Amino acid sequence: MNKEDLITRILKSFFFKSATRKAGKYAGGGLAILELLREALTKAKNVAGNENKGIGQILLEKITTLSRMVKYYFSGEYRIIPWSSIVKIIAVLIYFISPIDVIPDFLPIIGLTDDLALTVWLFSSLKEDFENFEAWEQGNFK
Repeated sequence: MNKEDLITRILKSFFFKSATRKAGKYAGGGLAILELLREALTKAKNVAGNENKGIGQILLEKITTLSRMVKYYFSGEYRIIPWSSIVKIIAVLIYFISPIDVIPDFLPIIGLTDDLALTVWLFSSLKEDFENFEAWEQGNFK
């Protein structure tokens, strides 16, 4: 299965559609969003600490960036991102923390393939949003 087929399968899956629906419940921010960010960061750190150092490190870096974006958005510090992008980010975080998805996380070696593919797809599809955020963090936003 190539990368495009996997992404299409993930985006059309019950699991991702469910994560997207759940993303709306975080619209108000508050404790629910903080708990989601905590769970995502904890899982990413656990994955990075396991034997899949390459995949784990990539996921940790990407999930950390996503978490910072969402945190700054809901704190009101960073609003230079469309709401639709925030919903996509939250949906990916929900998908990431779920152990049962298109490729269940408990499967050795391949279990995180879908999580990594979806995260990389998100960064690719929201490239401008991520570039703007990185520039903002570095104090170089146009």
